[in-house]
Amino acid sequence: MYSSRVLDRMLLSGLVGLLLVLTAEARVGKSSESHLCYETEQCLHFDLICQTKDFEVRHIESVNWVTTYEMDYSIDTAATKAFTRLYKYTKGANQNGTKMDLVTPVVVRVPHNSSSEMSAYIVHLLLPAEYQDNPPKPTDDNVHLLRSPDMNLYVRGYDGWLTAKSDREMAQSLASDLDSVGANYKKNFHFANTYSSPLSDTHRHSEVMFVALDEPVCI
Repeated sequence: MYSSRVLDRMLLSGLVGLLLVLTAEARVGKSSESHLCYETEQCLHFDLICQTKDFEVRHIESVNWVTTYEMDYSIDTAATKAFTRLYKYTKGANQNGTKMDLVTPVVVRVPHNSSSEMSAYIVHLLLPAEYQDNPPKPTDDNVHLLRSPDMNLYVRGYDGWLTAKSDREMAQSLASDLDSVGANYKKNFHFANTYSSPLSDTHRHSEVMFVALDEPVCI
């Protein structure tokens, strides 16, 4: 079992591995500018550096998120519990009682631990553009406001539900392809993204992402 101090460090270090977007005004914006975001009015925007037959490389700049972690053995149950906590924040569980729309994607930091270990899954919701500069503080002590750094990401998308099985298979496949071209990336975790509501049975899109180290490989 992790101590609260260790979990806080993991939460912060997870953001050094976090992800997505450029500036609040330019890169958190209307979904019409991205073919990936069709269920929410706003979504994350990114710069596409390059694309190969196996993956694409995206560049994202600093942005604000609301985030929380959940201890569990699987992303399936951990993500659901953590998302529920974050959803309450967007529906008024903050010091201003502010209600805000969801922004896609929902992002989960997935640790590369043994399946027999209980691990901290960190879930992130991107704050809407109008709350990027001065987001309301959460009333739940387990919910935090954090800012992600600039980064490059290796990304592979796929259609279908984000589950422990689909995420594990896609992450292993992407890692194998990255290793085959000599890419340098963070290997102790990856990010799992979903763009679809839990109520949507069709047109579901999910992704796996690794944080690139050094100059990204585009082969």
